[in-house]
Amino acid sequence: MIRRFARPYARAILEVAGSPEKANDLRFELARFEETRKSSAELQELYANPGIEHNAKFKVTQALAKRLGLSEMAVKILDVVTRNHRMNDLESIVEALAEMVREETGTVAAEVRAAHALNEQEKAELRKTLEKKAGRKIELMVSTDPTLIGGFVAKIGSEVYDTSVVGKINKFRESLT
Repeated sequence: MIRRFARPYARAILEVAGSPEKANDLRFELARFEETRKSSAELQELYANPGIEHNAKFKVTQALAKRLGLSEMAVKILDVVTRNHRMNDLESIVEALAEMVREETGTVAAEVRAAHALNEQEKAELRKTLEKKAGRKIELMVSTDPTLIGGFVAKIGSEVYDTSVVGKINKFRESLT
């Protein structure tokens, strides 16, 4: 669920970017920054502490952004987010932006759990298959779940496609009762 405050930020990013494609690039840059921020307790504390001045926080943001190779526009967005004390809410802003970009491009998200890591060819084939089922372009979000033994489970909206070995075993078990 996307928090209400995140939508205006996402809408502003979409407008400033000028196109859904550029906004999507910014989304991935901001997501990389957020992943780094979340992985560090020190960074989380830094951005949460109202006693630390904005300039000090922004210097850290700039240094981290440079190391991550973020664009000037991404740094400006991070400055606004920091200035408004929303850095610890960046994940919600990125989620709202992702939703808006998908809306603009007619794309739907597919959350896929696969039994093993998929290579690029397998991802392309899976995307093509799911696009036929959904009748829309698909944005794949793939995670690995070895408990599936084989196959995958894909969730597109409220639809679930289960081709996993575990799923097939469970269906077989149900048919016996």
